[in-house]
Amino acid sequence: MDNKAEQAVIERQPSKPRPKPAVVLSEHIVEIVSDSGEGAQRCGQSFGAIAARSGNGIWTVEIIPAEIQPPHRSVAGASGNRVRFASGPVTNGGNEADLVVAFNEQVLLSRLHADEIKPGGIILIESKWSNDRNAGIAASYAQVVDDIRARGFRVHEVPMEVECLKLVPDARKGKNMFVLGMLCGIYSLDEGLARAQVARIFGKKDQKIIDANIELLDAGRSWAETNLDLRFTVPAKRATEAQVVMNGNTALALGVVASGMEVCAMYPITPATSTSHYLSNIFEKVGCVVHQAEDEIAACAFAIGASYAGKCAVTITSGPGLSLKQEALGLAVMAEIPLVVIDVQRGGPSTGLPTKVEQGDLMAAIFGGHGDAPKVVMAPSTIEDCFYSVITARKIAETFNMVVMLLSDASLATAQQPFPRPSFREDWLAPPVNQSPVPEDAKPYDWDPRTGIATRFIPGQPNGMHCLTGLAHDRDSHVAYDPEINEEGLLNRSRKLAALQTTLRLPPLCGGDSGEMLLIGWGSTLGAIEEAVGILRAQGIAASSLHLKFLQPMASGIGEVMKRFTHVMSIENNWNDPLSDPLITPENRRYSSLALLLRSRYLVDIDCWGNARGQPLKPTAIVAAVRSKLGKE
Repeated sequence: MDNKAEQAVIERQPSKPRPKPAVVLSEHIVEIVSDSGEGAQRCGQSFGAIAARSGNGIWTVEIIPAEIQPPHRSVAGASGNRVRFASGPVTNGGNEADLVVAFNEQVLLSRLHADEIKPGGIILIESKWSNDRNAGIAASYAQVVDDIRARGFRVHEVPMEVECLKLVPDARKGKNMFVLGMLCGIYSLDEGLARAQVARIFGKKDQKIIDANIELLDAGRSWAETNLDLRFTVPAKRATEAQVVMNGNTALALGVVASGMEVCAMYPITPATSTSHYLSNIFEKVGCVVHQAEDEIAACAFAIGASYAGKCAVTITSGPGLSLKQEALGLAVMAEIPLVVIDVQRGGPSTGLPTKVEQGDLMAAIFGGHGDAPKVVMAPSTIEDCFYSVITARKIAETFNMVVMLLSDASLATAQQPFPRPSFREDWLAPPVNQSPVPEDAKPYDWDPRTGIATRFIPGQPNGMHCLTGLAHDRDSHVAYDPEINEEGLLNRSRKLAALQTTLRLPPLCGGDSGEMLLIGWGSTLGAIEEAVGILRAQGIAASSLHLKFLQPMASGIGEVMKRFTHVMSIENNWNDPLSDPLITPENRRYSSLALLLRSRYLVDIDCWGNARGQPLKPTAIVAAVRSKLGKE
């Protein structure tokens, strides 16, 4: 839809305002859940986008079933979206939901069983099931509604299907827009922005489809205004600079483009695939290539070949794919070919939890290959950071002729967040590849004695021909098994990590410079940890946090920071043995990944807390863990 048509939609005659006064809130968390295919995810994404365009801070979390086509009306089949929106910036999905819209009672049960709804919270539920022809379904619905009312939830039964059938022949394809209208009415969101969002969603469709969905939107708002005694407002403050709203996978894809990388090779895998989908839509327009290989190994080999030829490439995957790529990554390390690897982590092991979040790949990223294969490992912590981290990764890969691994995860992949629109800079791009003749006495692995870096030879450079191999080799790239030569190669490949480490800055502390408790995290847990620190400090506990972007190498000064705190605890979304288990002792306990790395490097008694339940960490859960550690439950 062009701008003129969109503006016409915005300027339609608005409905009459409600006389009910709105309750002013600083923030609210809303969930929309349905069976797969009913559009709850699109509804939530659209609601978040409208709130963001209104000036609210937002963070969305997709609710995705593990199966591709789960049974309808099943607890396991809940699909939807969580939207946390506030008057100020939002950095994580928050705690329990304040309001839930459920398209049936079974998907509602999934959220109740997961303790994702605040006690006394508001529930809007589709009422069609109360008189379903199947007596078992009607009885199930009545039992669940009676139970949740008895538990103190504020339940409103909504005739979604009945209202939608007044406008469209298939209510299943209209409920999500009706619900979007209800939510916009409940939260006093601008009607023009809501209509424009619907027009944007269906912009490639016929105008009749756009009009029908706007009618559903308006009907939902009107029904809520007439039938629900719910009206809230979350005051918004429009940003002074242009903003963009996107999820982490889109930000990664745009970072690939902005960095100047020209080749992406991957094999589809949840939750990384949408990165390549976005690139496939735009990459060719800027003269670049997305290659879908026949498998993960081939994708990695293709990217390595493209990088060897002078085009720094990226390969994108998730945990199982990373395992398959490890041998080829060893080739890139041994041959010193620059390569960027993006791992959008998910739950494991094996095929594990494809649609759920976990930070379980840190050890695989650092130590996964056979032999000594040093790689740079980074982790973005926000949607904005996903964009800029790719640019940094490409620069490091080509500067040091190394593999750089970027650890995103399912939480960042699907979450939406606004951030300032990036303004392109020339220095994001690598300089043109040097194809001038190689000096007669130059060697393909003429390692610098201080940094370990050798000048990169590109195929076709005069005098640059040499045999490329994954075998141990000398400076001339000749296969050599001599102990001294092998050790020289190991030393220089490792020395590059030390050279990079000297350039890294210590991340800033959140909270005070010293105190009772230091929390250390990495990746997508940043927002939850820093919010927990704020809560703890308000409760009189001297807590602070340090969030690491570089996991290998780590910046200098971390050890000195830890010494200033009585207790240190890592906060991670991966497994650690709980000391409350009757079999677990300090001697046999398995620590979480970052805690293990920090304990071995700094010889400090670092505790750890986290979980691998497949859900983003909640600030209140972190607060409870810290208070328990300090004996202040």
